[in-house]
Amino acid sequence: MTEPEQLAFDAMPRRLFACTPSRLATFGCPRQYRFTYLKRPAPPRGLPWARSTVGAVAHVALHRWWLLPRSQRVPEQGIELVERNWSSAGFRDDRQSARTCELVADWVAAYLREHVDPADEPVGVERTVAARTARLALSGRVDRIDDRAGELVVVDYKTGRRPPTVSDVAASAALALYALGVRQTLHRDCRRVELHHLPTGTVAAFEHTEETLAAALARAERTAEGIETAADRSARGVAADVAYPPVPSPSCAWCDFRRQCPAGRAASEELVPWAGLPDAVA
Repeated sequence: MTEPEQLAFDAMPRRLFACTPSRLATFGCPRQYRFTYLKRPAPPRGLPWARSTVGAVAHVALHRWWLLPRSQRVPEQGIELVERNWSSAGFRDDRQSARTCELVADWVAAYLREHVDPADEPVGVERTVAARTARLALSGRVDRIDDRAGELVVVDYKTGRRPPTVSDVAASAALALYALGVRQTLHRDCRRVELHHLPTGTVAAFEHTEETLAAALARAERTAEGIETAADRSARGVAADVAYPPVPSPSCAWCDFRRQCPAGRAASEELVPWAGLPDAVA
């Protein structure tokens, strides 16, 4: 390659790394990342989790509730939407599934009754947002975007056993990246991010600064760099288990690929698919 050709090649813009917050988070275990996004055919996953069913149905119900005409946005419609979209995936038996459906319907109705004004139209529901930097093309789907006195707020629903804390919200890389995506997509300021815990009605919030958002973006870019480095090593012939090593821990118990990963099995206990449900239905 001649010197002018080399200079032209060096000046070519670098291809952006396309990702979502979920994809970046998965690289916390490079082996899980490879199994999820790269290995084809994909390794078989474990059985579905009941707690994932709970989260998915609650999100669908709240999404579709906002699609109703304003006159029909009553808490009882939340109950109907949970029941209509219910799935038995992951539950021990029909009785446990039915009891959990009733419980989740109660959560959704109570949340709508106590925390939501049906006339306060959100800016977005299940809205896809995107942001670009010199290195990243980020995208993600936000559960809800509110307009609070002219400021946009990211709202994320949670259905886990433990209510979120302010520290949880502040530490959430996904929420910070959503705020950046809202800014670039809607061209309005967005700093406040919230976790809304449906089982307890807890609302945990954090107000980002330019510094905290910049730090979250820098972490995302470092993760993307790690992913690209792993891909380069693999392309050069480095063994997959070396380029994408496991990071075993007790949390491997929840990994969909635990059965395919000796390191993960050694580091964690095997859980039944309905593990993690509330005590009332466990």
